[in-house]
This record gives sequence, C-alpha cells and structure tokens, in this order.
Amino acid sequence: MSDFTSNFWSIYVSGITLVGIIACLILLWFSGKAKAMTANDNTTGHVWDGDLREMNNPLPRWWVWLFVITIVFAFAYLAMYPGLGSFGGKLGWSGVGQYQAEIDKGNKEVAPLYAKFAAMTPEDMSRDPQAHAIGERLFMNNCSQCHGSDAHGGKGFPNLTDADWLHGGTPDKITETIAQGRMGQMPVMAAAVGTSDDVKNVANYVLSLSGGAHDSVRAALGKPKFAACAACHGADGKGNQAMGAPNLADDIWLHGYGEAAIIAMVNNGKVNQMPAQSEKLTEAQIKVLTSYVWGMSNNAPAK
Repeated sequence: MSDFTSNFWSIYVSGITLVGIIACLILLWFSGKAKAMTANDNTTGHVWDGDLREMNNPLPRWWVWLFVITIVFAFAYLAMYPGLGSFGGKLGWSGVGQYQAEIDKGNKEVAPLYAKFAAMTPEDMSRDPQAHAIGERLFMNNCSQCHGSDAHGGKGFPNLTDADWLHGGTPDKITETIAQGRMGQMPVMAAAVGTSDDVKNVANYVLSLSGGAHDSVRAALGKPKFAACAACHGADGKGNQAMGAPNLADDIWLHGYGEAAIIAMVNNGKVNQMPAQSEKLTEAQIKVLTSYVWGMSNNAPAK
C-alpha cells in the first residue's frame, strides 16, 4: 500500500515527464525557425586555427525526423506502459505481473518433478537422493543467507543441525515455520527483575542453569528474581516451544553467551524475525525443503 495519502506525487512525476518531452519538441521547432546572424558567405564569423569557419547550415533532415520519431515513440510508450505516475498504461503491463508470470511458468514446468514426492512423508523424502538434492538447492537459495550454507547458523540465526528448536522440530512445525515465518520477541525485563544488581544476579542464575561459569552467591540471590522470567522460560528455565521461548538450561546461546550478553538481553530485549516463505515457495517446494531441514537435525542424510 502506498505511503502517500494523495495523488500529488503521481501528478508531479507525470507533469515533469510530459513537460520534459514537450520541451524537447519546442526546442527542435525553435532551432528550425531561429535564424543566426551570418556573413555573406553563410558563416557565423567564428574562426578556429586560422581558417576553420563555422557554417550556418540547417540540421540534416534525417536527424530532425529521427528526433521527431523518438518523441512520438515516447508518447506511445507512456500510453502503453507505466511511466506517468500511477497510470499503469493501456496494456496493463507491470514488473510485478511479469515476475509473477515467469514464476508461475517455472512452477508449472517443475510441477511433474515434485509430483513424485506428493505421497512421500518428510522422513522418507529426507532419505531420497533426488529430494535431498532439490531440498539442498532450495535451502541454498532461500535460507543459507541467514543460517549459513552448512545450516549451522550464527549469532542471532539458529543452528538447524542440532536438536534445539525454539518452536519445535517436527516436520509439521518446520513446515509451519517456513511457510508462515516467526516473530520472536524478548521484552525488556529490567524493570520487572528489579535493580541493576538484581539483573546481574539473575544473569548469574541463568548461567548456573546451564552449568556455565558463574558467581554462586549472585546466582542464589538471582533465583527468586528469575520468577519474572519464568512465565515464558518456565520455572526450571527449560523454555516453552509453544511461545518460542528458548531453553536456558542448555549450552546453546542464540544471541551470545556470558554475563554481559545476558544482562544486555534483560536490559534491552530482542526482536528476531524469520520471514515467511509461502509467497516465494510453492506448497510442494516447502514440503521438500522441510524434509531437507528435518533430515539435517535427525541424522538422515541421503543414501
């Protein structure tokens, strides 16, 4: 949807475009009508290198007509195709429409290739060499930019090859994540936890849950303050996949490890987004991609 609430900019762009073309036509007409002051020998009086004189000859007719043709072409083009603000052109062409047409054509051509996988389960597809190869290419083209070509992820981007899943690692949950995307939000919790010292104590308690290096005294003081976090992460800190709350009792840290990283998370919160792929990929492609991702974390390589 347009961010503008009026058609001012559409009219502005259209006006600038038309005025520019009309100005070229006026310039051509004026150049043909205007008479420069010349000497009796049809020169302008400008001399270079002693004997090179500027003549006052009219523009070649082929050049003039070529100029006129370009102007006529410009008007015809703007009538048929987008170019005048929000006017879409008589032919109804658009870049989005052409892109979608090419996508639909490509999907139609590869439909028979995916048809053989329709009756297969994601588990079976993860072991099928052809499905695995297709899934790998889909992953490289659509997922590797964030999760890495080896799917091991990075800071802020989950590792897809382990058994740690924010929303669940079943084929159905993976399909749901790929198709609909995810929006993860850790709210700012500093005020709920208490003072800055309380936040530091909670950070040490969280570190103790995973067996990391921590101050045991601060961890003991932070345990009751962790109640502010338990609503999402659970009283035992093992997370809640229904909410996408991570497990704090393992040694997997999505946004950084250590006291400072945890304090920053409590003080600042975090918003993470996995974009939905349902508008880019067909249902069959998502199914094959699901089998590939599921296979990476379940030791089911293609045979």
